[in-house]
Parts: sequence; structure tokens; C-alpha cells
Amino acid sequence: MYDVVGVLLNNGTEIEYFFPNSLDLKQNDIVIVEQDKSFQIGVVKKEIYKEHKDNLPLPLFKVIRVATNKDLKKVEINDKDSEQALSYAKTVAKELELDMNFVESKYTFDRKQLYFYFVSSGRVDFRDLAKKLAQKYRTRIELRQIGVRDKAKRIGGLGPCGLFLCCNTFLNDFNSVSINMAKNQFLALNPTKINGVCGRLLCCLNYEDDTYLELRKDMPSLGTIVETKDGVGKITSLDVFKKTIKVEYKNQGVIEYSKEELYAKN
Repeated sequence: MYDVVGVLLNNGTEIEYFFPNSLDLKQNDIVIVEQDKSFQIGVVKKEIYKEHKDNLPLPLFKVIRVATNKDLKKVEINDKDSEQALSYAKTVAKELELDMNFVESKYTFDRKQLYFYFVSSGRVDFRDLAKKLAQKYRTRIELRQIGVRDKAKRIGGLGPCGLFLCCNTFLNDFNSVSINMAKNQFLALNPTKINGVCGRLLCCLNYEDDTYLELRKDMPSLGTIVETKDGVGKITSLDVFKKTIKVEYKNQGVIEYSKEELYAKN
């Protein structure tokens, strides 16, 4: 078992794990960490806990120190410079006629690397752009193509529920979301209703899908032809919580039943 701490890096979107290096670290502490031969700044999101080595991506890097005021001032300078670098990258990409929608750029704490994140509809040959950026900024340049969901996670926003985006606040991973989840929850298959600001299906469709699947186990399917005491009709609506079914008849309109009152046609 190892002592580890979860840190969200300044240029990252997922929590990464580090050795706490005998430091007394608390949630929301700003720390300097060592990673890939460079230094990064991040925020502690998971306090120190013990984890089995089989569950960790070894070898782990370590936390160097809690950030000082001097460190934070350096980060402010890095952020301002990275914004200017982003503006320059957009200008050069446009001159090179590259299909790149830039999202953000970030320096590592020690300025040994400068990351650029962009969205594109296809693969992009950005070698000429990378050369120009490296010549101007004299540091290692990394251009990373990300998806629209990753873009939403980075820049944030408000969802249709009126709350801040889940991906930007607490979701660490993107789980698979399918149109069947919307169907299971009886949602109108209208893109404006079931898609998030990223244009993809809402991540929150995942949250209650298992519950709906469990509740629907002993319920008939929509469109099923059933025979009841009132005749033969078609199921047009289900309420999995009240366990009621609405059946439409040719001459009697729509009648609601409990599932016990319903008899499937043989």
C-alpha cells in the first residue's frame, strides 16, 4: 500500500496521483509537483490516502512543495504569457490555412513546455505551426487535439438544468452515453433537449439509467398490443414509478391501468 494524493494539474482535466513526499497536504492546497522532467502546479482534490500498488499507474511522481506566494505570482505571469501565445497560434494557424479551433494554451510551471489544445473536424498536419511556435517561444511545444466533450470540460458553462457543467465540476471520466438511455427514460428524442452544450448526448443520462432499467423490467414495451377487460388496444405510455400503463383503444380513447389489470394478448 502506498500513500498517494490526488491532484488536478493546471493544464489537466483529470485527477492524477502523486506521492505526498511526507507533506501534510489538505484538500484545495495548491502544490508544485514533478512530472515528466518538468514542474507543474496543481490543486489537491483528494487528500492523502492509502492505495494498493496494483491500482496505481506506477511509477508515480511526487509533490515537491506547497506553492508559495512567489510561485503563485509566477503562475499569473505564465497564464498571461500563455494567453498571448494562444493569440499568436491562432494567427499563424489562420495564415497556414489550418482547420484548428483553439481552446486554450498552458505553460508548465517551469516553462519547459507550452501546451496548445484545439478542436478540429479531422486530422491536422501542424508541423509547420509547431516549428514557428518553437522558434518564437524557445520551449517544447505540444499541440493536442481534443474532442468537443473535452472542450466543454475545459472551458465550462451552464447546462440545460441551469447548473455548472458536470464535466467541468466533478466528472473525472467520460462514460459512454447512448440514445437508448434517453429512450429508457421516456425523453423526447429532440437534440435540443438531450444534447449538452458540447453537442453530444448529456452525460447525466447515465446517472439514472440503471434505475430506469430496473423499474422497466416487469413493465411491457411501448407499442405492445394488449387485451384488457375493455378490449384490445395499444400501449402508448408507461409510468415506471407509479407502475401504471396507458392503453389507447380505437373507439374508447385512452384508459390508464395498473400493471396488475393488464393482460397481454396471447
